[in-house]
Amino acid sequence: MSAWDRVLAARDPKRPTAKYYIDQAFDGFFELHGDRLFADDPAIVGGLAWLNGVAVTVIGQEKGVTPREKTLRRFGSPNPEGYRKALRLMEQAEKFNRPVINLVDTQGAYCGVGAEERGQGRAIADNLMRMMALRVPTITVILGEGGSGGALALAVSDRVAILENAVYSILSPEGFASILWKDASRAQEAAETMKLTAGELKALGVVDAVIMEPGGDAKNNPQAAAEAVKAYIAKELETLGKLSVEELVQARRAKFRAMGR
Repeated sequence: MSAWDRVLAARDPKRPTAKYYIDQAFDGFFELHGDRLFADDPAIVGGLAWLNGVAVTVIGQEKGVTPREKTLRRFGSPNPEGYRKALRLMEQAEKFNRPVINLVDTQGAYCGVGAEERGQGRAIADNLMRMMALRVPTITVILGEGGSGGALALAVSDRVAILENAVYSILSPEGFASILWKDASRAQEAAETMKLTAGELKALGVVDAVIMEPGGDAKNNPQAAAEAVKAYIAKELETLGKLSVEELVQARRAKFRAMGR
């Protein structure tokens, strides 16, 4: 598959959403709402759950399934209160010593005027800074689109994995083409140069693992895809659980500092 084919696969409306993975891979999910400052953002779903008997906090960017739900959730593009809700849940997880599992699937943070007025950039920056120092294991899985700071706000983790047909980049190919060539119609060409596919990201060291999609595409066998994601998370939680808090935080910081060298 070409890079553009991967982009189209990641955006496919039939692709399983974060809520599907939460329901299939975790037990007893209990959703928590609100950022305690402004509102509850339906673009981010988060709460408490169990994974193979281990209590975890799981947070996902949810695009929605039906047309009405997609509109309500803004196709998975969070407002600042969504990121603040995610941060509240991560800090709660740290307080009660629960691992944090983040599921990324967004074209980017919502770019509405209201979102900017309520501090979109600050909310994302707060997440980046706080996640770097969380004193519990953190794992991120990129399920579909991983766009810009809107995705990175849930991806400063000890382990970052990406599904075979997912993409992860600084912005969309259309945005890249618009900035570089002043022509959004060259998005397909942009995708080929952006190094946004799972294999390319693994080779660059941006992600730690690629999770293969059963049947060549998660939409062909969603249950098997959820099982693959669950198996990866369970395996990595076991590995991370052997590290002390100091080792965990130091390794995380070293990992992301090395990317800038």
